[in-house]
Amino acid sequence: MQKITLTDYKNNLPEPLKPRTLCFLMKDNKILLGKKKKGFGQGNFLGIGGKVEPGESIEQAMIRETVEEIGVIPTDFNQVGVLDFYFPYVDEPKKWNQRVHIFLVKAWNGKPRESEEIYPEWFNVSTIPLDHMWSDAPYWLPNILRGEKVNAEFTFDKNLEVEEKNIPTNGT
Repeated sequence: MQKITLTDYKNNLPEPLKPRTLCFLMKDNKILLGKKKKGFGQGNFLGIGGKVEPGESIEQAMIRETVEEIGVIPTDFNQVGVLDFYFPYVDEPKKWNQRVHIFLVKAWNGKPRESEEIYPEWFNVSTIPLDHMWSDAPYWLPNILRGEKVNAEFTFDKNLEVEEKNIPTNGT
């Protein structure tokens, strides 16, 4: 199969990207990641989040997903980025293509707990297991943890590895 460029793919999308959320709890130079136990991204460490339901704001969806996945209610958070993910080589890419709104959470109510979908684990920010995350994470997660805002685009190949990326240096 011939490589599809990010620009060509974006210009021919039949519908908008699906909105998603992703958040990272931060405490004492540590970050909470979830090991995905089933479904999309199974086996990877990732942030906490998921789909935006009809009628929900991005923030409402982030809070709901965090409650569902790890049992905590975010109370102090900031949106720090937007990532567009494109999957041109999968069956039904419109189900996979997504715009992910990223949040850092500094305060919450409750204690993170395991769910059917996620096993939460704290990591020092200097020892994040980037090699056990989606292949896009090394391109933007360190930037966010340094206080930068990130807006980026990624195309994934048939093996779900980053094929092409567009990461403006100023985060816009």
